[in-house]
Order: sequence, then structure tokens, then C-alpha cells
Amino acid sequence: MTDAADSPPVRRLSDWDAAELESLADEYGSPLYVLDIERVRENYRRLASAFPDADVLYALKANALGDVLAALREEGAGLECASAGEVRRALESGASGADVHYTAVNPPARDLDWIVDAWADDLELTVTAGSEDTISRLADRGYDGRLCLRVNPGIGAGHHEKVQTGAAAKFGVPAERAVDVLEDATESGFDVVGIHAHVGSGVSSDQLGAHRDFVARMGDLARDVSDAVGELEFVDVGGGFGVPYREDEEPLDLESVAGAMWDAIGGIDARLAIEPGRFFVADAGVLLTEINTVKRARETTVTGVDAGMTTLLRPALYGAYHPIRNLTADSSDADVRETIPQTVAGPICESGDVFCSDRDLPASERGDVLAIGNAGAYGYEMANQYNSRPRPASVVLDGDSVRRSRRRETVDDVTRLEREAR
Repeated sequence: MTDAADSPPVRRLSDWDAAELESLADEYGSPLYVLDIERVRENYRRLASAFPDADVLYALKANALGDVLAALREEGAGLECASAGEVRRALESGASGADVHYTAVNPPARDLDWIVDAWADDLELTVTAGSEDTISRLADRGYDGRLCLRVNPGIGAGHHEKVQTGAAAKFGVPAERAVDVLEDATESGFDVVGIHAHVGSGVSSDQLGAHRDFVARMGDLARDVSDAVGELEFVDVGGGFGVPYREDEEPLDLESVAGAMWDAIGGIDARLAIEPGRFFVADAGVLLTEINTVKRARETTVTGVDAGMTTLLRPALYGAYHPIRNLTADSSDADVRETIPQTVAGPICESGDVFCSDRDLPASERGDVLAIGNAGAYGYEMANQYNSRPRPASVVLDGDSVRRSRRRETVDDVTRLEREAR
């Protein structure tokens, strides 16, 4: 077991053993997600050490694999869920309702039906509502339990405009209306326990000023709410702690971030809650993919692989950077290969199906295995079946053991629901 102080602040793609990863691709096929559970534990310990007085919840949306949930529950994390499906995963992992926060964003009726049924069996479940409509719909279903209000602080930050939630109208009740909404909820019999907001995903060092302003607003609001409706149990400021995807980026200084957050929030009687997702799992995972085509195009060399935007969507969706390494070239005893600019592209019939453009990599050969780094967060979770392509398999490294945690889909899996409907 690695102590938090001994855990490196970031695991680069170059730190993975090339020969070991290549052997996993050979044994389990590709594309293949590989997740190191011990690294997940290390990341949790480092963050929990920096925030010893905070409640730490894991945001399942980053990676809901059962092995991840079990490991983080063992470490003491609570679980933050964005859907009824994620709440079910959380409870099936052994968590109790007291460990689970359900954060509803325009929740479908079937989600609320399921959540209220689950609450009836475990009254400690916390529901975070982001609108008066959601509170009304909960009341219509007989829910009067633990209620947290998601507020919109008007400040957003994050790695891409599509994930800067703090100022997006979709998320939360405007902060200036929060007191009125919670007074009404209290009068209606709800057990108001907290307020919540999330500034965005992948907050970097140069955005910490905006994050500090956001936390300060949450502290001010917490004091106003406590004066109006009584003492809160917690103030949840979300997650969003960024990780360095590029090789020259430095990791966040967690101690400084924690100190700035405590200073910003000021004196509150409630506990501080945080809910990281990406931070725990991003650098714990890689995606392995095999080269099947090398083509000299007019202005670049196209390196075709068997993974695509259906396997890892982030580059196509956000223009996200992921490090790429040719494992075969690194583990070979042959001479060092020439480095040439390459566009690594998948098999999907879309021009956006590329992992990088004109990236300097060792000259590729058909059959080489590439590793795509920082794929532990929002990798498999966003995988899909576009072009009727089956989703990949996953394996977990846990100390000296390797186990398949998710089998590879087949075309029969892709068409199964249609066959059953017929």
C-alpha cells in the first residue's frame, strides 16, 4: 500500500511498462482499456490527505466500473451520482444511502420514480435538486427526505466550454433565489441538509482564481441560507480538479488548492464536501489500440488504428489532447525508429475521428500497439456503438493480479435489443 506522501502527483504515459501493456493487448485483444486500481487508491489518498476535514465523494460519471467503486469505498469515499443508473451501481457496490448523493439535472420521470423507491428503503439517501420543478416533482411522489439545492453561482471554469457548468443556465437555481427556494422547501416538510454547485470539469492552475471566487460565493450563500432556514450539514463545491494531460503540464498543488478553498469559504458551521471524478481515475487508465493501416497522404502520414471516436470520444467531442506512445517501438530491441509527424485516425466514417494530427511519433508499422494515456476518465463511460461497432473490453491491474473486468461486446450484443423486440 502506497502512502499518500510517497505517491507521485502525476503518472505519465511514459511511466507505464511498455512490454507489460503490449502483452495485455496480445492476450485480451484490442481496443482494450487498462485500469490500475492501486493508482486510483493512491490518487484518493493524496487528495484526502490535502482535504482531511472535508467529505470526499467520487463522481461516478468519470468511470463507473465496479472495481473503481469498490476500491474507493474501501478508502472511505462517498459516491455522487448523476442518474438513477449510477445510484443503482453505487448501492450494488455495497454503499448505503448515507454514502450516496443523487444530483438530479432535469431528471426523467423514470429516474425520479426509481430514486424515490430506493429512498423508501434507505431514508439516508440525499437528493440534490437543481430546480423548483424537481422539488415539486419529488413532493408529488411523496419524497420529503434529505434535500440539497444545486445553485448556479454565475462563475464557470474548466477545460472546455462544454463542461463549464457553473455559469450555464442548465445547472442549478440562480444563487440569488436560493434562500427563497429553500424556505419554501422547508415549509413543505423537506429536510434541507445542504447546498451544492460545480464550477466545471478539468479546472487548471490558471483558473484557480475563478474557482476561489466561486467557493467564496458558496460560503456567503451558506451563511445566508443558515440564517434563513437553519444550520446546514454540508456545502458541496463539486469537483473539477484538473489533471495534466500534456506532457509539459504540471499537476495541481493540492495543498495550495485546499488552503485557498478554506480561506475563500470563510467561517461556516457546515462541513465542506468535494466530489472529484477525473482526478482519481484519469492517469490510472490507458487505452490500447493496434495499428492496421499506414498511409502516406498528401500532407501527412495517416496511422489507422482499431480504436476510434466510439472507443474514446474526448478528442472528437472536446478537441482534447491525449498523449500517445508506440509500445512496440519502445519495447523492441531493434534500432530506434525515425520520428515522423503522424495523424492517428480510427475506423469511423467521420473526419473528426482522429486522436491527433501531425503528432511526432516513431514511424509506425502495421501490427504495432499504441497506448493512449489519461484514458481512465470519460473513456469507456462515453463509448458508444455508432457505426454498429461493439464497445471494447476492459482489464484491471490490482497489484500483481490482472483480471478482465468487462468483456468485449460483439455484433450480436449490438443487435440483441432489436432481435428481442422482434
